[in-house]
Amino acid sequence: MSSGPVGVAVVGAGVISAQYLRTLAEFADVRVLAVADLDVARAEAAARAHGVPLAGDLDTVLAVPEVELVVNLTVPAAHVEVARAALRAGKHVYGEKPIALLPDEAEKLLEEASGRGLLVGSAPDTFLGAGLQSALRAVAAGHIGAPVAASTAVRSLGPEGWHPDPAFFYQPGAGPLFDLGPYYLTSLVALFGGVERVAASARTARAERVSGAGPAAGLSFPVAVPTHVSALLDFVSGPTATSVFSWDSADPRIAFEVVGTEGTLAVPDPNTFGGPLRVRANGASEWAELPVRGRVDGRGLGVVDLARAIRTGSAPRASGGLALHVLRVMTAVTDSGVRGEFTPLPGLGVPPAPLPVDWDPSGSTL
Repeated sequence: MSSGPVGVAVVGAGVISAQYLRTLAEFADVRVLAVADLDVARAEAAARAHGVPLAGDLDTVLAVPEVELVVNLTVPAAHVEVARAALRAGKHVYGEKPIALLPDEAEKLLEEASGRGLLVGSAPDTFLGAGLQSALRAVAAGHIGAPVAASTAVRSLGPEGWHPDPAFFYQPGAGPLFDLGPYYLTSLVALFGGVERVAASARTARAERVSGAGPAAGLSFPVAVPTHVSALLDFVSGPTATSVFSWDSADPRIAFEVVGTEGTLAVPDPNTFGGPLRVRANGASEWAELPVRGRVDGRGLGVVDLARAIRTGSAPRASGGLALHVLRVMTAVTDSGVRGEFTPLPGLGVPPAPLPVDWDPSGSTL
């Protein structure tokens, strides 16, 4: 088995790549060797900004022998194509969410990876941050008794007000459910385990939207996905959850609460890595702060966890299997929204293991 830092190529030099490139540079167990993009000039600019030695197109970076792991930050419609190319070049893959547009595509991708002896991981990795890991520990420690239910909500008017190229957010594989849902659903699965069945209702408020920022400001684009989704999720372990994902609300709101037999836990925004974390015991008049311990680095924790799994043979936490289960949940929510009845789901298997309290991605372990 190889040793030392895992060589990484980042594919896709869009907005989110800057956070990955910044964070990965801080981790001793990975070494970013290349950046690729369809727009090679954009890849070159990203490489210069972050001190990465090579930039080019996908074929260029896949041909680098020292690249062992591809971080796939392309648009959702390209996730499977790029991941498959990386696997066929003998590279492990960590991708942005969703892992694929359809569950059968993700299943085939994971089967191919397994057949080639390669690992697949997927965002979101925010559940590995201090806030969500501290929430997991709080529930396990009995701060709210036995978990009964959860409620989550994320509402806004959508990304077109700030994103320079928002049209892809309203195409299949995106929308508020597929873009924001993975943060909430992955966190719920980390808390409760696999989802057994879902029911949902979904609406599309407007057939077109208008870009509000960047070069495309003032231009309209079509909407091909629901923009307001309400879902009910039943978990195999017993708890239930209600979740709202909306880009139709003038009242921005983020909420995540877990109700137990002895109290309620206010969980941090699962699209972030930090706190605060609060608990309110039954009968208490006020919320109490709980300690938040862990990493708040930003996107990339899942990449270093996967890199360590590559070297040690351990199971990655932000795994392809977890991402497939979340994709199945989102697909079932969409299906239920059309059919108006509960949709059952296949099992998850083993949920991701919690991180040790002293887990440190910065120091070398390889």
